Amino acid sequence: MITIGIRARPTDVVYAVVDTEDASVVNLDQVVIPMAFDTPDALKYVRSNFLDIIREYGIQRAGIRATEPNSQRMNINRIQIEGVIIEAFASSPLKGYYVGHIASIASRLGRTRTDLKPMIDGDVAYNVDGWADMSKEEREAVLCALGADNNA
Repeated sequence: MITIGIRARPTDVVYAVVDTEDASVVNLDQVVIPMAFDTPDALKYVRSNFLDIIREYGIQRAGIRATEPNSQRMNINRIQIEGVIIEAFASSPLKGYYVGHIASIASRLGRTRTDLKPMIDGDVAYNVDGWADMSKEEREAVLCALGADNNA
């Protein structure tokens, strides 16, 4: 099954397209929001790009790494981007999607939160090619995509 995992940042969105049959990364990239865009245009740009990505890869399920509710550094731009991506998921032909925090992503992967944190930080390897060379956000996106295959 082809899934996508997403990790938003205030100025871009990292995404991983994964084939869950063999846990292979089909594409690992980011959508960079042009600095010249005001907020409505930036959100429209993100939505349009993700609807195109879903169609291009024939993605069936999706997951998005959401801002932790108890975060000390909540960023309103990131939260708005996450919201518009969730809306794009709802407007797309996806079979299912989920919005996850670290604990729920870990649960979908059959792990605990304390297992997942060192994997995300790159201190513990995961059975995905190129894991050590990925950024923290890329690892989160890959894990979100892998978790999307679990009853999303």
